[in-house]
Amino acid sequence: MNTNDKGFNTKLIHAGAFDDEFGSATVPIYQSSTFRFKSAQDGADCFSGKSDGYIYTRIGNPTIRAFEQNIAALENGFDGIATSSGMGAITSVYMALLGAGSHIVSSDAVYGPARGVLEQDFSRFNVEASFVNTSNTDNIIAAIKPNTKVLYIETPANPTMDITDIVACAKIAKEHNLILVVDNTFCSPYLQKPLDLGADVVLHSITKFINGHADIVGGVIVTKDQELYKKIRHSMVYMGCNMDPTQAFMVIRGVKTLAIRIERAQENAMKVAHFLQSHPKVAWIRYPGLEDHPQYELARTQMKGFGSMMSFGLKGGYDAGKKLMDHLHLAILAVSLGGVETLIQHPASMTHAAVSHENKIAAGITDDLVRFSVGIEDVEDIIEDLRKGLETV
Repeated sequence: MNTNDKGFNTKLIHAGAFDDEFGSATVPIYQSSTFRFKSAQDGADCFSGKSDGYIYTRIGNPTIRAFEQNIAALENGFDGIATSSGMGAITSVYMALLGAGSHIVSSDAVYGPARGVLEQDFSRFNVEASFVNTSNTDNIIAAIKPNTKVLYIETPANPTMDITDIVACAKIAKEHNLILVVDNTFCSPYLQKPLDLGADVVLHSITKFINGHADIVGGVIVTKDQELYKKIRHSMVYMGCNMDPTQAFMVIRGVKTLAIRIERAQENAMKVAHFLQSHPKVAWIRYPGLEDHPQYELARTQMKGFGSMMSFGLKGGYDAGKKLMDHLHLAILAVSLGGVETLIQHPASMTHAAVSHENKIAAGITDDLVRFSVGIEDVEDIIEDLRKGLETV
């Protein structure tokens, strides 16, 4: 089925699917490491690119291909590249677009390992990185150097919930001949479409909202054009961070309910945010759906909805937050986000532990910051869990 003219929910279920010889209603798992050629010439044609047949699962696989095309359709992109993890997606993009002596400008509040791999590993190959608060585009312009190749933003930012203007960043990238990469994990294609707003590359940790069930680790990259697609796929294949067919099958199943999961979760999140905002023991809260969020108006126009991620701090600081986390029973104390279950964690000592204290403070990742991923449980139960936990603080 050609889903180009179909609605988002129809694409969730049908984009990328194909008819197999047995008439399977869902995409089967092609659990094979290698694929038989029809002839010696067919094998040669596959390797030369004259044929689009399958060769070896690290290079391509029908189940994985269905998933890649599904997400590409959801992001309105040229094509998708599935990886074994979100960091596999990020590293593939870095490897393809950065070279010795090049420079990248990145949001300072990004997923910790996305920053760490630049500071600790790519730096060994003379790749420079500048980390700035990209919600203020003046910071981006000031950080650009003659050797800058990539502008990398995460919006909303992890875990500060800062919002970066993608359209403004696309304009800056075009003026300075940069490739704009957007980590869209916190929104998913349902709430935000960076390629439509001018980005060149969009990526996700599909472990989060796209799969949504806390049982699969994976990543995906979507490019706006064929040239970038070929360049990044080449890097991914040679590094060997491809997705597994069973991973792809599970995510194809999970993504079908993306829209209804996000709608329920963000409906819950708004009520949770208002509860926390009014609680006397809460010092501050950052949720894009609250009008006191610094980029509330931008979030309203750039995103279809406000999502289900938030961060907050208690008046008792980290000690109070630690006590709260230890006294919640419904919310799970665990990293990751975007699943059907509500999760809570402390970024400064967990997901962003590898970032230096000085850099964390500069990025707004303070010791009192608690990150909260609202799930799809009954919202009354989520709020009651928080209420009882706050009573112990």
